[in-house]
Amino acid sequence: MSEARPPAHAENHRGDELAHAVAAAMYRADACSRALGFELLEVRAGYARMRATVRPDFLNGHDICHGGLIFTLADSTFAFACNSYNVNTVASGCSIEFLRPVHGGDVLIAEAIEQTLNGRTGIYDIRVTNRAGETVAMLRGKSTQIRGSVIAGS
Repeated sequence: MSEARPPAHAENHRGDELAHAVAAAMYRADACSRALGFELLEVRAGYARMRATVRPDFLNGHDICHGGLIFTLADSTFAFACNSYNVNTVASGCSIEFLRPVHGGDVLIAEAIEQTLNGRTGIYDIRVTNRAGETVAMLRGKSTQIRGSVIAGS
């Protein structure tokens, strides 16, 4: 006789509850994302979505959003997705493609989706879109789990 297991949606729900708790703890500790006004919109196991409004101080000498700030939004979103299992996880490498300029006042959405998690290594794709829904950048991040957890004792 096999052991009774909860339905898959119940397991996903518990995983999502953990992801929410981890995200709340991380966001409280993430001075950079908070200072830049990044908003965490959604998180679940292996997934995160964030929003940022392009402020005047985000603009570079060409009067478009500085690529480093687009990267920072994508990287922060990546961090929330890959830490959602409550295992301390860091980026071990990233590459980004900037696909179109972003102007002041625009609203960016970054969506991180886990592609694979194998052992301690994961790969995540992060799409950044503008208010019109156009893709402005794509980041691929590789993650590595390290010792510890975001929420101790969980």
